[in-house]
Amino acid sequence: MAIVVSVLKEEQAHENRVAIDPDVTKRLVKAGAKVLVERGAGEESYYSDDSYEQAGAKLVDRQTALSEGNVVAVINRPGDDTLKALKSGQVLIGLLSALIDPDKMQQLADQKVSALSFELLPRTISRAQTMDVLSSQSSIAGYKAALVASDLYPKYFPMMITAAGTVKPAKVLVLGTGVAGLQAIGTAKRLGAVVSGYDVRPASKGEVESLGADFLTSSVSNGAGSGGYARALTAEETAKQQAELAGFIAENDVIITTAQVPGHKPPLMVPQASVDNAKPGTVFIDLAASDLGGNVAGSKPYETVTTDNQVMVVGASNLASELPHSASQLFAKNVQAVINAMLDDDGNIAIDPTDDVFSGLTATTSGDIVNERLREALNLPPLTKPEPATATEAPTESKGAE
Repeated sequence: MAIVVSVLKEEQAHENRVAIDPDVTKRLVKAGAKVLVERGAGEESYYSDDSYEQAGAKLVDRQTALSEGNVVAVINRPGDDTLKALKSGQVLIGLLSALIDPDKMQQLADQKVSALSFELLPRTISRAQTMDVLSSQSSIAGYKAALVASDLYPKYFPMMITAAGTVKPAKVLVLGTGVAGLQAIGTAKRLGAVVSGYDVRPASKGEVESLGADFLTSSVSNGAGSGGYARALTAEETAKQQAELAGFIAENDVIITTAQVPGHKPPLMVPQASVDNAKPGTVFIDLAASDLGGNVAGSKPYETVTTDNQVMVVGASNLASELPHSASQLFAKNVQAVINAMLDDDGNIAIDPTDDVFSGLTATTSGDIVNERLREALNLPPLTKPEPATATEAPTESKGAE
């Protein structure tokens, strides 16, 4: 493996994760890679500099990591100074917000930097599942969401039978039953709550019920989109959805919302009227809260807002970062899977934009914007796709670190 992998310390506020942990570092080094770790990169994830050195990494400053690495691994897209320091031929891997800030991807293309943005990964391809950062991190966020809710909720989650009397269990409603939603459902059930799940994708019914929760059907026509996501709803569908959810919300004590559409403003599932009509002590956990908006009216990223009617609205923007050790372990394995898949038989970087996985994952390579969704966002004409030189095969176990 003739590559140098650089691991950067995250710059974004509220970010405690690191892109590669010592265990994956050890695997990469064993496979022949050189790993450079910016000093202090793993501290917020409870990985010491010593643990990286013991795994075979070399501790360096940021400038050295950027100048010597040909693969640069990050959690979030770095700041402008770091992007400008990247050079032709380098590969940047991480959550790069490609569809939210497409101009940054154009900048990287102009610098001839290959940008692999995890938000673009075609998640329904089985070969891509080991690379699926959104799933691994969403699972952690869903788990943490139920814990945060149970901590804030001013009553018991489970039914409690005591000498003084019986306390009814909390009623939890999870809106959006993708990876995060299903994990929230499972965790809330284990905590003893009575749980319901709601989704516009009919296929979710079996998954929700398998966890022991009730599935609330939607009158909105099939809301399934491409790539394993729910599609963006029309204004009419959104209004219809909000109306039918209002009754469900009023009956529950905790509402966890998880609906996101990559590159778009999150759908508003809980309007202000539903927040105002909620019972005192109700807790809303909005996993979609961001600068673009959220699923719950009034939610603010990284803040907990208590309304006049004593309802708590939690802007749970990055809950995976609140379990940084485990989140970094999983993220690192996703990065490792990408590195393994993009190497040729000689251990050299060979990104194939005609490959069914990399055609989605890759935002830019060889100076071109090669992702079709990103080209649409930049108002670029569709690319003429070349035919693959050989039939695409699944990567063998002999490529890269095991």
